[in-house]
Amino acid sequence: MGMTDVLIVGAGPTGLVLACDLARRGVAVRIVDRSPAPPRTSRAKGPNPRSLEILDDLGVAEEVLAAGSAPPPMLKYRDRRPVAEADPWADSAPSPDARYGRGWLIAQWRLEEILRDRLAGYGVRVEPGREVVGLAQGRGEGDGGHVDVTYADGPAGRARYVVGCDGAHSSVRKLLGFTFEGTTAEDQVMVCGDVDLAEGVLDRTRWHQWFDEDGAVMLCPIPGTRTGWWFQAGPERDGRGRPLAPTADGFRRLLAHHTALPGRALTRAELLSTYRVNVRMADRFRAGRVLLAGDAAHVHAIAGGLGMNTGIQDAFNLGWKLGLVLAGHADAELLDTYEEERLPVAARTLDLTSERLRATLEAIRRPGGGLDAAITPDTTGLGVGYRWSSLAAGGRAPEAEQPGPRAGDRAPDAPCADAATGAGTRLHRVFAGPRTTILGFGPGSAAVLREAADAYGGDAGVRVCRVYAAHEDRAGAEPGAVVDDAGHAAAAYGTGASGGTGAGTVVVVRPDHHVGVLAPADDARSVREYLRRLHGTGRSADRSSGMVDAVR
Repeated sequence: MGMTDVLIVGAGPTGLVLACDLARRGVAVRIVDRSPAPPRTSRAKGPNPRSLEILDDLGVAEEVLAAGSAPPPMLKYRDRRPVAEADPWADSAPSPDARYGRGWLIAQWRLEEILRDRLAGYGVRVEPGREVVGLAQGRGEGDGGHVDVTYADGPAGRARYVVGCDGAHSSVRKLLGFTFEGTTAEDQVMVCGDVDLAEGVLDRTRWHQWFDEDGAVMLCPIPGTRTGWWFQAGPERDGRGRPLAPTADGFRRLLAHHTALPGRALTRAELLSTYRVNVRMADRFRAGRVLLAGDAAHVHAIAGGLGMNTGIQDAFNLGWKLGLVLAGHADAELLDTYEEERLPVAARTLDLTSERLRATLEAIRRPGGGLDAAITPDTTGLGVGYRWSSLAAGGRAPEAEQPGPRAGDRAPDAPCADAATGAGTRLHRVFAGPRTTILGFGPGSAAVLREAADAYGGDAGVRVCRVYAAHEDRAGAEPGAVVDDAGHAAAAYGTGASGGTGAGTVVVVRPDHHVGVLAPADDARSVREYLRRLHGTGRSADRSSGMVDAVR
């Protein structure tokens, strides 16, 4: 039986992002899904700003932006009449430290298509109709351990690691016996689907929301279609008040009841589903060589649109860690930091989305209230960090009043210029691709950058980047160096104060764009210890010992 490095179970956005990230690292990856064909679901409406940064790192952001659209302003109605309009994204604009000011609308199936195409470029294809029914972890002679995988039909498989990205009803989670604690609000129900409306009956530049005392209908135009809309509504109910299953005719009745449109304006309805507010979380995200990500690990209220986004961000946290462990650079203990970092984020997301749902339900009781109540700066994903993590311990912590990120925070972006060519670039471009990046600010950082490049440069997955201030002499700049021509990088990282006089600052940025170490440039030890933890001892541990002592 052939061994694969990582078997991913579930080919939604979480599984596909993880597969792309692993495949580009040269990891042998398989991705299976129980559906016989790619599922077309009508759920997630698109990536938030943080997920767009991840998709950019994977090389698909431009395609996603082209296939989708900016979220439109929301037009709210009461008793069939428009009563208010709101654009919760009106003040959201790109900034030097964050290229994407707002999320983006794209049909989930279209996003999955783009990710499947990217994955196929690495020679990996989703294997449909493969349902996992058994997992057994074992130790073999000389292979250090593996998981034997049984499928409902077809030959068994074997993998060094298995990741369950198989949704709220995850088979992987159930096979592990993890609890999925939480609540299902049977009374908080919504029916959803993709519908076609007759052309011209409704303005496609708006997200229409009818909130009445006896129910609601919401219609959002689906990008890339001429007549397609996302339909969400309070369900029809039977004589005893129990919600009825969604049907095309039911959607027509709801449309006629709440809006000024005739039911026949709805010409097609598919992907019908019932959504119940489910707030649940696995008690852990890992058992040995099996891990959970996305909805398999946590589900929460739909408010704020964080479900798919949290899964994509789980995958981006896990991918590089699996990659470094499989390459033999890092100890398997590095995988413990996945749960350590992402479980608290999931717990906080459960609270945040429940609070946004409460605020939304409160808002829509008044005429003019709407889904904009769910949109807050928290829902961008840009503020999520891991200051509590054991991977954020390196370096001397900056004083509380100092500007700039701390260890664990998302590493800010900043526009800058290539030192050799003068061409415009930005720090997230420098970070892109599956490597750890070391930024050096100030002349004093040169020695640490040189040491790291000697020990870990080339194929070892570490790149160094000297960030020159506009006034600094760049003669002899190393390839890959950038010029902080407008000072945005110094401002973002809080290094401006030292100017050309201080020792300078060194920032180690993890492959998932989070700060690992932020230290004065004379603190080579913190950088060295951190790199050793992620990347092993490197090529030149023996050669550089003289310099190590000198720096100490």
